[in-house]
Amino acid sequence: MRNSLICLIISFLAFSTAQAAEIEICGKLAEGELVHLKSATATKAFAEGREYTFIDGGAWLTFPRDAKAIDLKVVFNNAEEKTFHLDVAPTKWDIQSIKGVPQRKVTPLAADEAEIKREQKDVGTALKSFDVYAKGWQNGFILPVDGVISGHFGNQRIFNGTPKSPHSGTDIAAPEGTPVKAAGDGKVLLSGGDYFYSGNIIIVDHGGGLQTIYAHLKETKVQKGDAVKKGQVIGLVGKTGRVTGPHLHWGASDNNVRFRPHALLEVNAQNCKIYQDEEKE
Repeated sequence: MRNSLICLIISFLAFSTAQAAEIEICGKLAEGELVHLKSATATKAFAEGREYTFIDGGAWLTFPRDAKAIDLKVVFNNAEEKTFHLDVAPTKWDIQSIKGVPQRKVTPLAADEAEIKREQKDVGTALKSFDVYAKGWQNGFILPVDGVISGHFGNQRIFNGTPKSPHSGTDIAAPEGTPVKAAGDGKVLLSGGDYFYSGNIIIVDHGGGLQTIYAHLKETKVQKGDAVKKGQVIGLVGKTGRVTGPHLHWGASDNNVRFRPHALLEVNAQNCKIYQDEEKE
């Protein structure tokens, strides 16, 4: 009887250790994508110089646009640490040539520098001000406006023949004045601005490091600090900032890393896989 009890305890401890070293990853392991990390025993994760906190057994991780492979270090509640090597699949990025942009928005004048710096400061501050413990993301996400996709995340953009940085969001063309809805529950971190590039912009914090961005708005309907609900009208489609016509620039950020915003609609519907002990894919 005593030997049987000892064997049972040993088996239980071995099972618990194996469980502690596991992590489930839901979503697509590809450049520019978002995945959900799940573990009942993990507390923190580290990747690409960023720290991720597990809340209610989960954390969000983004693969940057040009990521090729990531070593994900996970810390478990028994202080055990495991590194999981994740190979990141390549994504085919398009080249998008956009003509008819006011040339001053392509090659700004010296007089525009102050306005550009104001935009960089305000937007940058908002994107670094997420509340990792908020849980607005738990209610899921919706598309903020119906329309035609006129620009995809990650595209190399050429304005009036001048190459610029890859596109940091998805453009959805819709008539000016079309209501824009909050993609998920959250708190407004930035609203308004009439910025040089973004025009009128709203940034909403959904917790867990996740934020959504709504730019080029004709008008904003919320203020900084407001709590918003998924589906609530927060602004109107416009053509402010660097644009050629009315559309919504819909962006998404995780821990201040931009990713394809439609991933918010898809991540929970994708396959999940258990990873163990530096398993390679």
